[in-house]
Amino acid sequence: MNGSEKIYSGKTKDLYALDNGNILLVFKDDVTGANGIIDPGANTVIGQVEGKGRKSLGMTDYFFKRLHAAGVPTHLVNLDLEKGTMEVRRGEPLGKDINGAGGFEFVCRTRPWGSFIRRYQQYIRDTEQKLDYLVEITVKDDERGDPLINDDSIVTLGLLSPAHLDQAKQLTRHVCRIVEADLSEKGLALIDMKIEIGLVDGEIVVIDEISADAMRVMDSAGKVLEHATVYERLVG
Repeated sequence: MNGSEKIYSGKTKDLYALDNGNILLVFKDDVTGANGIIDPGANTVIGQVEGKGRKSLGMTDYFFKRLHAAGVPTHLVNLDLEKGTMEVRRGEPLGKDINGAGGFEFVCRTRPWGSFIRRYQQYIRDTEQKLDYLVEITVKDDERGDPLINDDSIVTLGLLSPAHLDQAKQLTRHVCRIVEADLSEKGLALIDMKIEIGLVDGEIVVIDEISADAMRVMDSAGKVLEHATVYERLVG
């Protein structure tokens, strides 16, 4: 990576600034979880799984191709599956704090699961009910457990304009429907997924990755599949 400068080290990726103004994402084999159990939604790295980073990149390649075919913009420039790297246009993540850190994660849910049930269990009459692509927005903040933030707070704090907020939520639902339809063709069901959205040259686009690191997928028997299994069902 000649001519590059490391600018950020995350739980699953390192970021480098390239001389051409773009960003290079380097996918890592690190996995997150708690109490020794792997959980993509956790904020603590508990170990590594060999080849995991390249599989996440392979799934991102798979889904980004489907998004592009549907006319959904992303920040992707090119990727190298062998090296486990993805070159992207420099974007501004939505929802960064006053210090220029963090950002929003947009979660789309098709049914109650995980933290949604833990929050609202006394109000959920049927855990099989459809949530009609419910969008929740969380703040990327490991120390506070990625708290939820509502629409009014986002607008009042000046983090997003009402127009950009509505556009980002509609984009999240659109991406979720595309991913859900693709998985359905393979006999799989999407429970929920999260994406990141940013501004690139003034345009709202999907950024970061789309992989089993950021979604829950269930097979026809009702089993939630592990990262490697989703990869095999998608990419082979």
